Amino acid sequence: MRKTFLLIIMSLITIHQASAQNLNLIVGTYTTKGKSEGIYVYSFNSVTGKLSYKNKATGVSNPSYLTPSANGKFIYSTNEDNEGSISSFAFDKLSGKLKFLNKKTAQGGGTCYISVDATNKYVFAGNYGQGNLVVYAVLPDGSLGDMLQSIQDTGSGVNKSRQEGPHVHSTILSPDQKFLLVSDLGTDKISVYSVDHSGASEPLKATDPPYIAAEPGDGPRHLDFHPNSKYVYALMEMTGNVLAFSFDKGKMEKIQTISMIADGFTGQTGAADIHVSPDGKFLYSSNRGDANDIAIFSINPSTGVLTLKGHQSTLGKGPRNFIIDPKGNFLLVANNNSNEIIVFKRNKVTGLLTATGEKLALDAPVCLKFSK
Repeated sequence: MRKTFLLIIMSLITIHQASAQNLNLIVGTYTTKGKSEGIYVYSFNSVTGKLSYKNKATGVSNPSYLTPSANGKFIYSTNEDNEGSISSFAFDKLSGKLKFLNKKTAQGGGTCYISVDATNKYVFAGNYGQGNLVVYAVLPDGSLGDMLQSIQDTGSGVNKSRQEGPHVHSTILSPDQKFLLVSDLGTDKISVYSVDHSGASEPLKATDPPYIAAEPGDGPRHLDFHPNSKYVYALMEMTGNVLAFSFDKGKMEKIQTISMIADGFTGQTGAADIHVSPDGKFLYSSNRGDANDIAIFSINPSTGVLTLKGHQSTLGKGPRNFIIDPKGNFLLVANNNSNEIIVFKRNKVTGLLTATGEKLALDAPVCLKFSK
């Protein structure tokens, strides 16, 4: 009897350990390119770096960016097309099945970014085409409720072909959930809004000052917070510059501008994504232009200042989003133009990347997100 009991306990421990090291990788794609059908779910082993297929949600138009709820029960997706909309799904963690809940207009075309607060109360979405952002309430069942707010950016930039008007590219919450940072490629501004979580009819309010300006022609795209919440790193799509800021209660002060471009590079620049490693020691940014690489920076823990350490080819074309697993062991890249996801091993001491040989074929992958 005792032997049987011990075997059961050991079996449960093994199952728990296996579950702890497996994450759901949720992949957003362009359905208008190739044969992609919507949102894909894979199991990712954070010890071995192996990927295996679990499930998919078909019939979803261009789910180019998505975000899981903090509790892992729901997924929210953009539908990046001329109409512009956002969709909600219930998510089964074990099977990877996504159940469509509902869909709402995003009040503008080219919806390219979506985020949700930690309490699953608000969804924030940005429209590249219209240059505006919208806030929707989230209902108890995870579906999208009423639109609470729509904010239209105004202005233009020096590059008349790319910055003829506002182009909102990301809507990112601060770690404490008190502020929303909105990058606008068309106006070279990063706006800061305070977020009211008390149930206000309009949860966003511009801070004072309402924005911080990038350099003319920079084209702000994405940004990421340092784990200590004291620093923010913003990626400029058009120049490949990374702007480092100190951050304190919604106030941003620039401390550095550094290029992600390798010396001597003369090709087209198309900076895409940026992430700080979980340990806060390194920062990575992707260039989907002619370089097709990831720049690697070390971070000074005392000042937040960056030092360029090197570049890693993404072994494909058009690297859009990439993601680092929560333990910091691996970095996964979505090569949109060469239709694959590549897994790199990450050296936690040097920050450098090494190809693992793990490669997943998938048409037009754009967004990578982990969920337990």
